[in-house]
Amino acid sequence: MAAFSLGGFGAGGDNCHLVAKDPHPRTPWCTNEFFNDFLRSDNLKLSVERILTTHVGSLPRSQPVVDMLFQRESGQGYPRAEYERVMDNAVGEVVRRQRQVGIDIVSDGETAKIGYATYIKDRLSGFDGDSPRQVALDLRDHPDFRARMAVFAGKQTFKRQSCVGPITYQGHDDLHRDINALRSAARSFEVHEAFLNAASPGVVSAFQPNAYYPSHEKYVEAIGEAMRVEYEAIVAGGLLLQLDCPDLAMARHTGFQDLSEAEFLRRAQHQVEVMNHALRNIPAESLRMHVCWGNYEGPHDHDIPLEKVLGIILRAKPAAIAFEAANPRHAHEWTVWRDANWRKSRFRKPVPHTVAKESAPTQKPLQRSTWLKSRRWKKPFASTAGMASGSCALTTTTATRLDRKSARKAKSSSKRRAFAHSPE
Repeated sequence: MAAFSLGGFGAGGDNCHLVAKDPHPRTPWCTNEFFNDFLRSDNLKLSVERILTTHVGSLPRSQPVVDMLFQRESGQGYPRAEYERVMDNAVGEVVRRQRQVGIDIVSDGETAKIGYATYIKDRLSGFDGDSPRQVALDLRDHPDFRARMAVFAGKQTFKRQSCVGPITYQGHDDLHRDINALRSAARSFEVHEAFLNAASPGVVSAFQPNAYYPSHEKYVEAIGEAMRVEYEAIVAGGLLLQLDCPDLAMARHTGFQDLSEAEFLRRAQHQVEVMNHALRNIPAESLRMHVCWGNYEGPHDHDIPLEKVLGIILRAKPAAIAFEAANPRHAHEWTVWRDANWRKSRFRKPVPHTVAKESAPTQKPLQRSTWLKSRRWKKPFASTAGMASGSCALTTTTATRLDRKSARKAKSSSKRRAFAHSPE
């Protein structure tokens, strides 16, 4: 099975020109010294012994991390040196734990981000205020269930700002700290494949409404050009870049629920085009993307069917797509992949979510191993390189803390055992 190398550029500095112009230059990551010290091989790594494992990115934060993030979020000042110490230690610990349970391609757990899409208020100019949250369509008619979910998941106190001015990139310090923290942890624990998450232009627009640009299209294009700085810096830093793209599925029943289906599909297509343009200087093999319908424990009876969005998703540049494949609402969609003409697209590496976290029961290792070896998944992805993933982020915001720690630990341990065997 093929996995990504850490960076996808090979050992050398020939790709330093890929970094967007940075008015605050830091450590030159694309150097022969860095790559010779940090990488063990060029470009893609291969494994023919077993299925490689990864996950979507976000992981539970420790209480010291939660406290620091909310102190920063309050806007009343925070001890910068202590903040950096806590975050660095936490990233090291989360990488260590991933290695301990057998994860091959690790992340920083999005430790220093308040949320996978709302963190951009600290990276981009032009955002302010706090926008009201829309109730997902599948939860709208179930107020009692929503109340139970709120108690279980934790109070969502982070801000969802609106765009109120021109967008430029200003988060260089936080970005470089994220890159260097994961690099340091990966080196310490002998990790050779690691990725950093970044919000796609479309998901930024789905969570942060536009109150400045003349149209949604202009808004998304401005986001894409600004986020290009982050995308290129992550890859130039020797890491894989994962684009989080729930805007291509989940947003249909959440942030973009007021659109008709046809309007949503046109918007999704434009957002993929904008994302591709923002990724124009990055090789596809250094990119992966994540698409989902939301990781919350709702009925999901308003999820847009995969067959309606797959053609749009397959136009995206990343060489790998992580997608839902184990939960009751989407496990049947192996037939959609089977019938899709995806081999003519840019997509080459399937990363099915084989660990469903939308419900409490933990699948047995044998169930996952058998599932991956089954004819239903072998047929659509025959002769392709792939890996298996945990489902849509084990936690996507700081508010979802350690409440489900025991269940997640059990699922991680179970996943390690499931993928210890060679696929047939």
